[in-house]
Amino acid sequence: MLDESAPGRYKPAMNWLSNFVLPKIRAVVTKKPVPDNLWTKCLGCEQMLFHRELEANLRVCRNCGHHLRISADQRLKILFGEGDFTRIELPKTIVDPLKFRDRRRYSDRLREGQTTLGAGSDAVVVAHGEIGGFPAVVAAFEFQFMGGSMGVAAGEAVVAAAKLAVLQEAALILVPASGGARMQEGALSLMQMPRTILAADMVKEKGLPYIVLLTDPTTGGVSASFAMVGDITLAEPGAVVGFAGARVIEETIHEKLPEGFQRAEYLFDHGMVDLVVPRAELHTTLARILGLLRAPNPAATAAAVTPGAL
Repeated sequence: MLDESAPGRYKPAMNWLSNFVLPKIRAVVTKKPVPDNLWTKCLGCEQMLFHRELEANLRVCRNCGHHLRISADQRLKILFGEGDFTRIELPKTIVDPLKFRDRRRYSDRLREGQTTLGAGSDAVVVAHGEIGGFPAVVAAFEFQFMGGSMGVAAGEAVVAAAKLAVLQEAALILVPASGGARMQEGALSLMQMPRTILAADMVKEKGLPYIVLLTDPTTGGVSASFAMVGDITLAEPGAVVGFAGARVIEETIHEKLPEGFQRAEYLFDHGMVDLVVPRAELHTTLARILGLLRAPNPAATAAAVTPGAL
């Protein structure tokens, strides 16, 4: 073919088969990679759940009602009812105070968690906003970060949340999701148990509501501290709540534990939980509770009584 832009030169003719037909055929027959996170297996009924439907249902199985674990950010959106809330910057704490190492360096574990969840992240996220028109401070544990274990940073976050609640005269809502104290920080992690209880007392002494929402799992040092001293204790359906694991208890006492032991419903039946609330009803329930606690005497119009009617 004559190249008009360069007289006397020829350019090769376009190979129609290789440049047009062949790519079309390859696009049809080539298998496109399928993302591996489109389906999630329910741990309750073992059904495969499509990710869009699961997220639309707040990660609750439509078949059996099993509540799958969610992130701290998702928790904040649910509790604040998709309303405005502001995350606060938490105090900086000492990193790897014991220079601990097991199969891996503790500093490497921290770095991995922060790479996944963001720089400066740890096991607790704190935010403030309004729930049902009432000011509230929420401290939610992030189970994806080292199993939500409570170390110095987590303790500082709970204390910071309590101080903010007192400053704003707001309710304090704590949402534990933890395997307990962080063993990589030794006795320093155990010291967070009395510190978090003192933080809760700080809120109570000011006459402000302190509400705990138990989620799956709430175990170890977390369940033995601030998680069990709430003014009102709520729990999600099926949440595991206890100190030691059921298997450890059975091996220790050499007895078979009751059905559903350490589940939210079992604790509700035995008076340790005030209410078991499905995830979709959490915002409405908290708004109603805060309304009762913060405005116990709502304005009412006196009804006229006709003489002789009584």
